[in-house]
Amino acid sequence: MNVRKLLIVPLFALVFLSFKPIDKKIIVIDAGHGGQDKGAIFEKASEKQIVLDIASKIKEINNSQSKYEVVLTRDDDSYPSLTERTDKINSLNPEMVISLHVNRTPENETSKNGHEIYIQNSDASKNIAYKISKKLGNCSILEKNLHILRESKAPAVLVELGFINNTEDRKYITSQKGQKEIAQKFVEFFNEQ
Repeated sequence: MNVRKLLIVPLFALVFLSFKPIDKKIIVIDAGHGGQDKGAIFEKASEKQIVLDIASKIKEINNSQSKYEVVLTRDDDSYPSLTERTDKINSLNPEMVISLHVNRTPENETSKNGHEIYIQNSDASKNIAYKISKKLGNCSILEKNLHILRESKAPAVLVELGFINNTEDRKYITSQKGQKEIAQKFVEFFNEQ
């Protein structure tokens, strides 16, 4: 009996110690603008705060699942440069990058509304954009030469979450309910990957 215990304990320790914890895959959420760069503004609403609030909600909601870890390029009202953002992104080697922004047209009020997604010309980015578009409600997918898309080594998309100078879009993207719904749609998208 003692011989068995002597064999079982080291065997158990060997088996237990040979398992590594499962590393979560990383998704980077870039909350655009920040610091002195307010981005698009309308009255007291600013793009930098709207996208930071939504990015934070994505991270918070995502914490309850085990497949992906969400890493933010900024989690406060700071302004990492575009190069600092892509350096951080590339050092993390994420599965994907989603840069959040809010749109605006030149006029004070616009009837233009809804989401737009920008990509570089890569199949992986197109696939991500298509799936996000379906989640958010079939939005335009356009190619654009933007630093965050061009310099990120991982597939990257830039998502315009609505028009700050459209009354309905603005009400939605600045409300707690709207921000939570947008964040939930992104986490659902992550879980479907």
